[in-house]
Amino acid sequence: MKTLVTTLLLFLANSALQAQSDKVLIESTIQKFIDGTTYNYPDSIISTFYPETRMFLYNGTDTVWSVTSEEYASWYSRKPPGTRNARYGQISSIDISLDVAYAKVEFLIPSFGNRYYDLLLLKKIRGEWKIVAKCTSAEPIPKTPAEMVPQPRKEVVMTGLNHPWSMTFLSENEVLIAEKDGDLLKVDLLSKEQIAIQGLPDDVARAVTIDTSKFRKGVFPSQLHGRTASMNAGWFQVLLDPHFDDNQYIYLSYAAENQARESTTKVIRGKLIENKLIEVETLFLAEPYSHGLYHYGGGMVFGPDGKLYIAIGERNFYEYLNPELPLAQDISDKRGKIIRINPDGSIPEDNPDFGADAIPGLYALGVRAPQGMTIDPTTDKIWFSEHGTIQGDELNLLIAGANYGWPNKTSGGYRDKDYAPMALPGTVFTDPIHYWDQTIAPTGLTFYSGREFPQWNGNIILPGLSKGSLWRVIIEDDIVVGTEELFIHDRVRLRKAVVSPRGQLYLLTDEDDGKLIRMYNASR
Repeated sequence: MKTLVTTLLLFLANSALQAQSDKVLIESTIQKFIDGTTYNYPDSIISTFYPETRMFLYNGTDTVWSVTSEEYASWYSRKPPGTRNARYGQISSIDISLDVAYAKVEFLIPSFGNRYYDLLLLKKIRGEWKIVAKCTSAEPIPKTPAEMVPQPRKEVVMTGLNHPWSMTFLSENEVLIAEKDGDLLKVDLLSKEQIAIQGLPDDVARAVTIDTSKFRKGVFPSQLHGRTASMNAGWFQVLLDPHFDDNQYIYLSYAAENQARESTTKVIRGKLIENKLIEVETLFLAEPYSHGLYHYGGGMVFGPDGKLYIAIGERNFYEYLNPELPLAQDISDKRGKIIRINPDGSIPEDNPDFGADAIPGLYALGVRAPQGMTIDPTTDKIWFSEHGTIQGDELNLLIAGANYGWPNKTSGGYRDKDYAPMALPGTVFTDPIHYWDQTIAPTGLTFYSGREFPQWNGNIILPGLSKGSLWRVIIEDDIVVGTEELFIHDRVRLRKAVVSPRGQLYLLTDEDDGKLIRMYNASR
């Protein structure tokens, strides 16, 4: 009995010593964090965090921030190292449970009369205590007029659009709008006059309504009947030729239908003369036609090389509808691919070589339902958004010859939990630059450049259909270092973000009564 008591006392003493030692180490880590933010030492701040730790910031209005520790630390590189910020920090409390700790840090900024708290979660990793999460009660404090916190607001420019999908500018005040369930419109933003463009092909597949309760294996959605859900067909992306002023060519992707009511993604071009499209020609047809009004893709962009890049969806609503070799992984099938062609539809000689069986124009493969494509004007790189299934929505950087993995590799899950794609030994998959843990259904993204929101220059503006989300994505060296979700109290399904020639930011809403919205900065 005496031996047992002695052992227990030794154990308790060692535990107390260990706890005391851990407390000292935790205090050292937190004090280094406080000093780094007080005296502008970004490297010190970074050293206290586990790499790429994300932190949450709500600014008290209508946006939510999520940024990495590296991005957060960069905020303190704007002043010379050692220059004291007018702020004071102290540790209020530390609670340790084995190799996990929770700390509360109090900060005071006398010049603002501002007191706030950081709540830190720490984890002991290989003998070192690192911050693995941070949440704050603080609001961003502007340091210069250029860093004033923007206050984004919405102004409805036009209503009455029929599920608009995309928009392109003929001039600052005249645009072309492609309505998924309607027409291709020429719109005067000042007078609000709308003119339907004539001369479009008549093989466009229109959305239908179906009874989703009848979805089951062996039944294609287009064979169902009912009045409970609308499918995704119609007109998609409208683009101007890079030399539009000289040749008047516009490009249009859409869901095309054959006599058997099967459909696929089709890309055409024609000359826009006044209000009519003439000399219409097919540039790409993603055969074979198939049933199911889903996952056409349809996003397009002209690269800095003058080539046309086209996103083609995989078309399967359920994964089990794939053959043994999934469509997106089959180089002989046009579905689930990124295509690169010349403006006249011919195939560039410098496209990646996937072998003799590859479809003409193949540039990358392994995509599911990509809808948005855009160019980073500072790097000339192409980015695209992609819908996942059960979560797994992605932001990708386009690379020649890349395989983005679908359905063998995904950031989310499958609709059919029993689905297991055929193994592809030796295949190298390209990871997304960023993916969301929740479903956002990303659509037509754009890089922002303008005077209205100077803090946003170089950021991606990414709309979403699910829950009407709108995201600002902060990128440094092709890495997403932070995201800000905008209008969290004013949600609406969004299909497209586009920047005008003069830097005005516009949004298209995906509604029966679709809207064209201009975003402006109420703090200016």
